Amino acid sequence: MLELGQRQRLSIVKKVDFGVYLAEHMPVKGESEKDMETVLLPAKQVPEEFDVGDSLEVFLYKDSKDRLIATVNEPSITLGEIARLRVAQVSGIGAFLKWGLEKDLFLPFKEQTRKVKEGDEVLVALYIDKSSRLAATMKIYPYLKTAENYKKDDMVDGTVYQLVEHYGAYVAVDDKYQGMIPAREPWDGIQPGDRVNVRVTAVKEDGKLDLSLREKAYIQMDADGEKILALLKEKGGSLPLGDKSAPEEIKKALGMSKNEFKRAIGRLYKKQMIEIMPDGIRLV
Repeated sequence: MLELGQRQRLSIVKKVDFGVYLAEHMPVKGESEKDMETVLLPAKQVPEEFDVGDSLEVFLYKDSKDRLIATVNEPSITLGEIARLRVAQVSGIGAFLKWGLEKDLFLPFKEQTRKVKEGDEVLVALYIDKSSRLAATMKIYPYLKTAENYKKDDMVDGTVYQLVEHYGAYVAVDDKYQGMIPAREPWDGIQPGDRVNVRVTAVKEDGKLDLSLREKAYIQMDADGEKILALLKEKGGSLPLGDKSAPEEIKKALGMSKNEFKRAIGRLYKKQMIEIMPDGIRLV
């Protein structure tokens, strides 16, 4: 069976002026080439040393006239895979992506999770649409794998592909595996398409990863302390934030949880860098 969107090794069963026809196997006794499922490999794609009976590894896709066609060129993505592709152009019906073949890959508007523009790199999966054509989608969740060989506190790279309020930021870890920065973790400011370096906070039984943009507490306290000191200096040496402040106030001002804030100011206080007042904190 000829498989759209896949690389296959096929046999040359017939030569014509404009190329060669390929099939899964050479005709057997009593079988005609006309009875076989074949696909054309255009003449400019046929290596000189190949002839009828030889086999070639090719990729099958559809040309501009919607005909199945073979190529010896290597695409950047095959069916069901995920890859980062560059936007070649944007039209009235969607975007077109460079993927190593003559005909650019179509990314419909309905398969985009954010607006893209020419030159952008987007993380997409390859699928077959309702018209039996190859297309790209930025809705990659079903194509991501569960984690392998990750453990708690590993630092990993990933691509943010979706934000869901009250749930979190969904991340493709190493552009392959399912991960999420839960809503309880600070993730303000990141957007779909952003590349992030994150820490694994948990490996769940189903292989999905919980992630954080923040370091371990004892490391993060120093970074949080620097952030608090910078804001104190910016605000003239004092801030109306303290134990009685609402978590929402602290998160809005500093992008950290109330517990993280309390740990950081506790360390700054021990270092005698700040004073903790009834109505907030101030520089010493």
